[in-house]
Amino acid sequence: MLLMLVSLLCWVPEAKACLQCDRKIRLLLEDFVLSAPTVDNQIELKKICDHAYVSYKETSQERRGVIDPTTLYRARTEYHSELDRFLKTKHTGSVTFEAIQILEKGRKILEKHLDTFIRDGLCPNKCGLLKRRVMDCFSCRYKIYICPSPSGQQDCGELPVQAEEGGQAVLNCFLPWHHLLLGAPEYHYSWARGVPGTEKLNESDFKALVVTDDSSVVLNQLRVDEQGTYRCSLQGRDGTVFYRVTYPLAVALSPDQTRRPVITPPSLPHGDNYSPFQPTAVLLVPVVAMVTALSLAAGVGLTVVLGMMMMSQRRAAEQPRSKRTERRTTRNPV
Repeated sequence: MLLMLVSLLCWVPEAKACLQCDRKIRLLLEDFVLSAPTVDNQIELKKICDHAYVSYKETSQERRGVIDPTTLYRARTEYHSELDRFLKTKHTGSVTFEAIQILEKGRKILEKHLDTFIRDGLCPNKCGLLKRRVMDCFSCRYKIYICPSPSGQQDCGELPVQAEEGGQAVLNCFLPWHHLLLGAPEYHYSWARGVPGTEKLNESDFKALVVTDDSSVVLNQLRVDEQGTYRCSLQGRDGTVFYRVTYPLAVALSPDQTRRPVITPPSLPHGDNYSPFQPTAVLLVPVVAMVTALSLAAGVGLTVVLGMMMMSQRRAAEQPRSKRTERRTTRNPV
């Protein structure tokens, strides 16, 4: 236990603990070791530090041996405050006992923050693939840590959306762990036309809509023919899919735009087949026949009248000619 506690304070050139990755903490710890009253005490602490590294390395490996900048900041801030207060206080007791006290407090602080980070913060993705940047507690260098999807897939299910015709729908693809992703991933939105859930969709059925840095899109002035299966995919620049979710969108007619039904007039009761206000096919047939006959008769009569008028005019024109012929015959007898 003492070896593990002292290792939180001692500076080991070969590898450094998480708290010693901060320069201010390292300087404070070095001052603490050098503040030992005798050279023998300093040598003793140095020997303890040399042997403590192996023990602390094993303890760190049980906690993945990594930490993120936020957790490191919280741990070092709390420990710096405790250590600074301890160094400013006069101590008259045993150097070993006082070292155990501050080392135990430092161990608890670091252990508390590491346990919380590993349980809740290291891999917060419940689905999807997370590639994040963390610090190695042994080398004090940043490295890439991969958190695979617990389900083994990047597909994170469906989120049904309901909307009315003429209204809007908001598709929000953001999850808190997205900001931990390395690089500058983009949100790719696509959709497949049709009533959601009526048929199985293939990748070729989806058409691209937009690629954006924003996690949400707003669909305005929706129409019924715009309903379908929408999809959001969070992708890296190299095409790696980190997260994908599907939105089955159903668009219903709004109450004020519901089409009125066609009203069919009731059929006539028996006995009213020849009502003048409700003509039927039986009544229309003789009427049409009568009108046709009258039209034909009028046409024939008009033709006859015109013919007689033309004959009268022709006879009237021929009579004077006959009279002139008779006068010539009388004056010049043969």
